[in-house]
Amino acid sequence: MNDYFIAVVDDDQHIRNLVEAYLVKENYRTLGVATAEEAWALWRNDPPDLWVLDIMLPGMDGYELCRRIREEADVPIVMISAKDSEVDKIMGLEFGSDDYLVKPFSPRELVARVKRHLQRWDKLRTSDVPVEANNSKSMLELGPLQLLLDERRVFWDKQEVDLTFKEFSLLQAFAEHPNRAFTREELLVLVWGDDYFGSDRAVDHLIKRLRKKIENLPVEAVWGHGYRMRMEGGDPS
Repeated sequence: MNDYFIAVVDDDQHIRNLVEAYLVKENYRTLGVATAEEAWALWRNDPPDLWVLDIMLPGMDGYELCRRIREEADVPIVMISAKDSEVDKIMGLEFGSDDYLVKPFSPRELVARVKRHLQRWDKLRTSDVPVEANNSKSMLELGPLQLLLDERRVFWDKQEVDLTFKEFSLLQAFAEHPNRAFTREELLVLVWGDDYFGSDRAVDHLIKRLRKKIENLPVEAVWGHGYRMRMEGGDPS
């Protein structure tokens, strides 16, 4: 059995059992729970490496659970739901999910996506800096922003800010190229990798999280293009 631990959150026991059976067949360690409240307790005590998460749950729904987890970590989240509208899928991405499958789905397809997300997650955790980043410096300092690259620590106005892997990678990309306008596609490659198959709305959500954690961060939207971090005295790249 490999080291990956996957939680399956669905109030339908048949679906939980089916998904777990296919995952166990691939040698994953699994645990099925019926509510988001149980899942949140699991996150606190024995956090999984990946979540398969239904949206419609009794009590707290899957969107809220996804939002809470995403505030703390970038662990992969695959949402499953009977809701198949574009709005529902966009909401899932905006709350921080990495993928969205509509019920009824192929368990084999779910397993294939799980494998892909775990591979990307491993790559992210073992990477010290984002793809194509400049490794010539161990520290970046721009105005009130300071990044210690080797330690993956961030300070804003001399106060340390706790960021996830993706949040740090995105901020580093901006800091290494102050005032440069990035397209969403460029940021997806830098942070998620060139094999990411989700929506570029994931970039919008990640930037929203960064702005929430660093209130005065000067990241601005560039209409019709993407985003840039405007810093006085920064050399455009």
